[in-house]
Amino acid sequence: MLQLKKNQLYTVFIEGYSSEGHGVCRIDGRAVFVPRTIVGERWTIRLVKVTASAIYARGEENLSPSAERLTAQCPFFTQCGGCDLWHMSYAEELRFKLGRVNDALTHIGRQTTLCEEIIGSESITRYRNKGIFAVAEVDGLPCSGFYRERSHELIAVKRCLIQNELSDRVAAALISFMHERKLPAYDELSGKGLVRHIFCRRAWHTEDAVAVIVATGGFGGETQALVHAMRSSCPELTGIVLNVNKTTGNTVLSGSFYTLWGKAEITDILCGNRFVIAPQAFFQINPPQAERLYKRAVEYASLSGGDLVFDLYCGAGTISLCLAEKGGQIIGAEIVPEAVENARRNALINGISNVEFLCADAGEAAKLLADRGMRPGVVVVDPPRKGMQESAIAAVASMLPDRIVYVSCNPATLARDILRFNDFGYELKNVTAVDMFPRTSHVEMVCLMSRVEGK
Repeated sequence: MLQLKKNQLYTVFIEGYSSEGHGVCRIDGRAVFVPRTIVGERWTIRLVKVTASAIYARGEENLSPSAERLTAQCPFFTQCGGCDLWHMSYAEELRFKLGRVNDALTHIGRQTTLCEEIIGSESITRYRNKGIFAVAEVDGLPCSGFYRERSHELIAVKRCLIQNELSDRVAAALISFMHERKLPAYDELSGKGLVRHIFCRRAWHTEDAVAVIVATGGFGGETQALVHAMRSSCPELTGIVLNVNKTTGNTVLSGSFYTLWGKAEITDILCGNRFVIAPQAFFQINPPQAERLYKRAVEYASLSGGDLVFDLYCGAGTISLCLAEKGGQIIGAEIVPEAVENARRNALINGISNVEFLCADAGEAAKLLADRGMRPGVVVVDPPRKGMQESAIAAVASMLPDRIVYVSCNPATLARDILRFNDFGYELKNVTAVDMFPRTSHVEMVCLMSRVEGK
């Protein structure tokens, strides 16, 4: 076997992708990961990191560029840690993402049923309804932008092609005001300074837009001048909020919220339902794709009108309210109290009465409902990236639902959990991938599992 060492040069053929979208080649049978390369290309590469578990390289010369290769539209592509795939065509991006899902299903989940469809996004730029810019000093001046990959070094970015255009202007207005009034950015190392982040969320189907300034304290006598400056630069805003976040660490929104002007919440429409969204509430960042995802989830649920449905990890009730139109009774469960209150409020706003929301984690909720003697025909789950706890899977399976609809943003944990459900007599029937996050390596999925009689 070759002794591979840092700085060695090799000529290689890119034969696949990693889950992060890096090209993969092989040297003496060992996988080598080469960022920003495309399947089918031949490269001269230089090894930059060699460990027992992984080898990484840098592309030195592209000897045969792929027809799918593009010149990146974003000038920050190789610096900012936000996007992964600006170097390839969107068709190639979708092929990569579909392959990523099926690699996980095959190698982690040991499934034979594979994903045959990925629903692409109509917009691959400016698709995010929420933008969060970090604020820090660069060369002695406050700037907004994003952190370099795997670091907290701020890359100053004035124009991000996946954020909505208003987010760019909101960030620029805040930074301009900080320069004018000599207000300091927060410094993570010393814990000193004022402004930490600027966050903008804009509704897709209404005119609402809210800016949230995350700071270690208030602006005192500068508050009204700040509001005037933000409104003058961004007249589309319907609210400006101050979030006083004194915590250490990476949490963006924490602590107390104060409305400086207008409304703190926005109202948006998803799948025909109206949702009131507070700054700290979760809401899908690509609403048109979220609608496609949820519609497919409802199709997989195959409700007949009298079904009892449990919606676990229900958040603010978006999927629950989509299911309510065709289901008999929908019971949602969520561990975050504020989200439960939001879900109940959203049900009232939309005049939907056949839903109930519980504040409990998925496993506790499943046990509570089982103790009531309730047996759902369908269980819908939409867990966080880490997937479901084994106890929650066992609790869901113990209720013997006919169908389980699983929504996931992580192919690896989805595949792992499908395999665990297999042990309880559930078989994977269908999988659809939905591209919610163009130009990044992330992909969303929804799958259907059915109970096999006799198991």
